[in-house]
Amino acid sequence: MAQTDLISSQTKTEKEFEEKVVQVNRVSKKTQGGNKIGFYVLVVVGDRKGKVGVGLGKSINVSDAVAKAAQYAKKHLITVPLRGTTIPHDVRIKWGAAKIILKPAPPGSGVIAGGAVRAVVEAAGIRDISSKVLGTNNKATNVYATFEALKKLRPEKVKKEKEANGTV
Repeated sequence: MAQTDLISSQTKTEKEFEEKVVQVNRVSKKTQGGNKIGFYVLVVVGDRKGKVGVGLGKSINVSDAVAKAAQYAKKHLITVPLRGTTIPHDVRIKWGAAKIILKPAPPGSGVIAGGAVRAVVEAAGIRDISSKVLGTNNKATNVYATFEALKKLRPEKVKKEKEANGTV
């Protein structure tokens, strides 16, 4: 009986998060015996309720790489503060060569974002947002930059307290 409880609790936690594969890259290395081929996979994991994580997995086959990336992403989740269906304030961040701008949008406007940003934002559960990616077209860099931008978000009440104290 304890065995079935353990299995059912595992399936609940795995169903809790939605995985989105953003990028699959095939890499090869020349060795004495020939080419050694592998894959690295970038995965975004989220519960669509404000928790999101990003992971990179490397393996000889794609399925193992996806599993490793998802496992890493689940271990490194962040909580995104939401104001209704959008973010509390706008964020501008530069991460590597990527510059990301995230702005709150009125209800019903939807997710206005490119592929890499869209994957992270939708996994976090943000339904109304406007964004712009500047600087690079590298999906991995844009995903990590968006993740850092979401880390910078502060709840509305914290921002108002800082403005009242004059420490903004």
